[in-house]
Amino acid sequence: MNQDDALKQLSHIARERAFDRHVGSDRLIQAGLDALIAGVHSPSLAMLAGLLRSEEPEAPELFDQVLEELGLLFRAPDDPRAAKWALVCWIAEQIVDGSLDPATGTLLIWMDIADDLGYPEDLKPLVHCAHNLENWEESWGVPVEELNRDAVEAAKRLLSTRAAEGPKV
Repeated sequence: MNQDDALKQLSHIARERAFDRHVGSDRLIQAGLDALIAGVHSPSLAMLAGLLRSEEPEAPELFDQVLEELGLLFRAPDDPRAAKWALVCWIAEQIVDGSLDPATGTLLIWMDIADDLGYPEDLKPLVHCAHNLENWEESWGVPVEELNRDAVEAAKRLLSTRAAEGPKV
């Protein structure tokens, strides 16, 4: 792992935590260790990376200190609807950059977020892709890779639309 990869990992975990996804202290410590080994420098990083099992309760606070020192601290919007849209965009970005499997990402959007947002028009293509990927059968005569490509394109269109229109809640 190089410095860029380590910083991406820290940033990813920061977003997971900001969106109320559970991230165990062991994973926070390991991310700190990975970053330290990759040559990332931060005053609190060595302390985070060196925490013992008995010190795991200190990891979340130290992790936040490291993020702040590196300029990676991320806070989800306070407004619940805006936070859901921010989560959708983050998942879509991961689908597009290949760090999240399209079937997994579109399913997360469909099952965990779309209903809370009232199934807006902007999400219908991703929900459609999720449904197709979830129910795909070889007998359809359409390769699953094509459905994955459709999901990536739908995620790109969503991000493009959201960027062009600006944030809407």
